[in-house]
Amino acid sequence: MKLLVAIDGSAGALRALRWAMELAAAGLPCEFVLANVQEPASLYEVMTAHDAERIEAVRRSAGADLLREAEALLEAAGHGFESEVAGGAPENLIVELAENYGCGLVVMGARGAGHPEGVGLGKVALAVASTATMPVTLVRAGEGAEADADGAAAVGDA
Repeated sequence: MKLLVAIDGSAGALRALRWAMELAAAGLPCEFVLANVQEPASLYEVMTAHDAERIEAVRRSAGADLLREAEALLEAAGHGFESEVAGGAPENLIVELAENYGCGLVVMGARGAGHPEGVGLGKVALAVASTATMPVTLVRAGEGAEADADGAAAVGDA
């Protein structure tokens, strides 16, 4: 099964990835797609940079940086993966990317980088769960394998 895991740099996103990796460790044949969606440039950024290509390069670089830890986790566990950094509204692009890659499941943190300490579902998680054409698993803090001291889930050796 091909899984899209949304990575926004939050602890919740990494917990979601670890949960998805548990599926593979339990024997589900998984292919991973890591996706980071960068918000569109603000008016201030457009006015001060004066260069759309420069803004795009900075956004791609920022997205690649946010994906590094997730990529390292998958590499360490011996899982293959594809990564993509996209620009736009995350609540729309996560679903679009999952469809484009032929994913059968979207896995993401219930709350992302925007409001990690809140209760309930985040805006992006709620929108993705409401509009996705495939199943969506939202991983809350502490879900998955044994939680470590700071509440992040830990995955055993695969």
